[in-house]
Amino acid sequence: MGDPRRIRKKYQPTKMMWNRQRIDEEHALKRKYGLKNLRELWKVTTEISKIRRNVREALAGRSTEGDRIIGRLARYDIVKSGATLDDLLVVSPEAILNRRLQSVVVSKGLAKTMNQSRQLITHGFIAVEGRRVSAPGYLVQKDEESKIGYYRPIDIDHASKAIQANMVKGAVAQAAEANAPRKIAGEGE
Repeated sequence: MGDPRRIRKKYQPTKMMWNRQRIDEEHALKRKYGLKNLRELWKVTTEISKIRRNVREALAGRSTEGDRIIGRLARYDIVKSGATLDDLLVVSPEAILNRRLQSVVVSKGLAKTMNQSRQLITHGFIAVEGRRVSAPGYLVQKDEESKIGYYRPIDIDHASKAIQANMVKGAVAQAAEANAPRKIAGEGE
């Protein structure tokens, strides 16, 4: 049966938890990219810090993995294939967040918003190379980008119109309920 695997965190939370500027920047990225929570952003920043650490070791001559790191990031189109190790030190979280399946689906026009994109992916409507992918955080490689499509047919316009109609009905019902005269107990009976 074997030993159970040791489950570890895939992120390091920030060291300055209550810094107002950092909190505002993280929440802006969370809204822009439709992230579920800040943990998804912390995973990306942890991955960037690992990349920077490996690049610094390669620049110092302690490691020979520089070309492998550049190749991996070029495969995901985070940096260009002719990039140098110095270019990897300035990779931002936005570069990786733009390569998430959730962001690529919106940029290709398969969804109208990041939240709609996330919902389509988690409900199994999006496929990469004909295989259904249900993880919005899936990093899309450069050659896979043209192979993203719907796994099963869906009419986005009809779905969004139905949602809007339900929202209007709900708003009308709330307004009618708020303006309705209220009966006081014991009156008019």
